Amino acid sequence: MVKIAVLVSGGGTKLQALIDAEKRGEIPAGRLTLCVSSNPEAYALTRARQHGMQTAVVRMRDYSDRAAYSAALLEVLRQAQIDLVVLAGFLTILPEEVIAAYPDRIINVHPSLIPSFCGPGFYGLKVHRAALDYGVKVTGATVHLVSEVVDGGRILLQKAVEVEEGDTPETLQRRVMEQAEWKLLPRAVALLCEKILQEKKGI
Repeated sequence: MVKIAVLVSGGGTKLQALIDAEKRGEIPAGRLTLCVSSNPEAYALTRARQHGMQTAVVRMRDYSDRAAYSAALLEVLRQAQIDLVVLAGFLTILPEEVIAAYPDRIINVHPSLIPSFCGPGFYGLKVHRAALDYGVKVTGATVHLVSEVVDGGRILLQKAVEVEEGDTPETLQRRVMEQAEWKLLPRAVALLCEKILQEKKGI
């Protein structure tokens, strides 16, 4: 079984999408094991505990530098014997040491069709506001591998979502989550878990 850690910062709607998918049997090769939050008040931690996941809070500001933060985060992941790391609304940019420790084993979901509206500074409502300001007719979400370049890793899955007349950043955000992010992320996790499990078995 592939052990999955989900890194969060807020309410945990993407985590909930993963929990619901696991309950439906849609992640057969994986198990949601650990939830790590950068925010001790994040409701995602409550969702995780209710699902029987281990939880931890690791905040950058609690450490003297990025190296100390990296070491603490890696220790939490290693203690739980994590195989796959999922960024689900995690607002801290992962240090290179963490990325290097999990090559092609960290994924992120971004609320646009990369390479549009991505990179440093593009997160949350800012992405949707930029899409509306630019006047695009189609946006969507992307699940990609995490690399040292923000939103620059190899794309795994994408799904388009139409922009509707009268959309606000808030309404567009909700539609992109419901139609794309909550569907793509569990699918990508399931695919990667299957791949990791086969590698573990030497297939």
